[in-house]
Amino acid sequence: MTMDVKAVLEFATVTRGLSLFLQAVLNAAIPDHDADAFRPPRTEEPLYLDSAVEWLLGGLSHWDAEHFLFIAERGYLYEHNFAFFPLFPVILRGLAETLLWPLSGWLSVRGRLLVAVALGNTALFLLSVVALHALSRMVLQDRRLALLSSLLYCITPANVFMTAGYSESLFAALTFGGLFLLEKGFTFRACLALSIATAARSNGLVNIGFLLYLPSLHAISQIRVYRTTTKGHSKVFHYIWVIIRLLLTSLLGTAIIALPFCAFQYYGYRTFCTPSVSLERIPPALLSLAERKGYRVPDENSPPPLWCMRPLPLLYSHIQDVYWDVGFLRYFELRQIPNFILALPMATLGVMAAYAYFQANPELCLRLGLWETGVNKGLDKPIPGFFNPRVFVYVVHSTVLLVFGTLCMHVQVLTRFMASSSPVPFWISAHLLLLNEPLLHRRKTSTPNIQLQTHSRNGCKHTPQNPIIALLPHYKTCSPTTQSILGYFFSYWVLGLALHCNFLPWT
Repeated sequence: MTMDVKAVLEFATVTRGLSLFLQAVLNAAIPDHDADAFRPPRTEEPLYLDSAVEWLLGGLSHWDAEHFLFIAERGYLYEHNFAFFPLFPVILRGLAETLLWPLSGWLSVRGRLLVAVALGNTALFLLSVVALHALSRMVLQDRRLALLSSLLYCITPANVFMTAGYSESLFAALTFGGLFLLEKGFTFRACLALSIATAARSNGLVNIGFLLYLPSLHAISQIRVYRTTTKGHSKVFHYIWVIIRLLLTSLLGTAIIALPFCAFQYYGYRTFCTPSVSLERIPPALLSLAERKGYRVPDENSPPPLWCMRPLPLLYSHIQDVYWDVGFLRYFELRQIPNFILALPMATLGVMAAYAYFQANPELCLRLGLWETGVNKGLDKPIPGFFNPRVFVYVVHSTVLLVFGTLCMHVQVLTRFMASSSPVPFWISAHLLLLNEPLLHRRKTSTPNIQLQTHSRNGCKHTPQNPIIALLPHYKTCSPTTQSILGYFFSYWVLGLALHCNFLPWT
């Protein structure tokens, strides 16, 4: 383990511990808001330690986390539960029934699931930060920028969603890990990781773009090599073989990544369009909730819902349309202005990343980074840093997420949507810090750590390992850029815990 990875893991562990501590304190200190959210009745008798666990970890179970916990405990009972993909609930139930099974005499299933959320998301976040650091080192080719990006990720503005019972930490670990494998050339293993990510969140489908783009770069590079090293029929044969392999890789990889989404939609179709469950098998308390709230449950004695009759009966699209009113420009209303303001900092980072990258590499962007225009240009010896040609596809991916999230989703979701799916918000933030913060300016040294000099009690100087922590005592004298970025990250880090964990509007 390198010093950088160790420093990142230590900081990530500290931030996870602080997050769990603060959510418990803030959840106890602030009364829960009476929000119109999914709150299924408890049908299991509480055991000895349930009240203690609920007091300590109850803040992790609010808003969408309640859906994941319900699915882990009861399965997919209500129609709108199918908006939440199955991998995270499966992991939670697996932890509750294996690692936490010895506690079954003191904790109910619900209590063990809450403990599983705390343990599982902590471990998954640590995996995600290691994967992000490895991906950043490979793509950016800049040790210092990779380290600072990973440390910023540890205080991500989407922190509460990485800690609570959401699938963001799981999705980030699988996505960053899969992209790292893809960059290394391990295409099949990358496809498996990205496929599993699609079983956690639907936007895993967008990762197909990386599978189509990165192997295309490799194929073009091979064709360039064959053009100078082979002649005659051999050259044509090699060209054909590269193209065929690229097509097979793209088709097979796309199928692998999309398979979990398709399988889950088929499961939803079978559950509601050809049901084999009668209402008598549903607990009365849960059935009463469905009748009171208008939730659809599978019933073999009732006619199938109308969406089953569509040419492409996708349950996920139906749920987003009917239950969450998600659609193109549907959120563009005056009463949603506070939510647009909430998403503005993340949107600003996304816009700045795209603009700065295009300004630095206009020709590369116009030719989509697919071929070279000069002898010394290309991906073999890229320029280190954020303007590296290898960053191009990540900026495009981030921009696609930004545009789609702004126009077609509940815009307040944009913060966690981008922070768990793309490394670009952290790369551009670290790039801006290194560019504008005098205390972080490079010196002619091999160490990537911050060059802030601090004095110990005996008067000796030492260089701090963590530049984020080292900057905090100097916050008032930092550049406006540093104050803005660190202020955004830390304020959302704390505000998210205070509001989300008390059913206040932070979703």
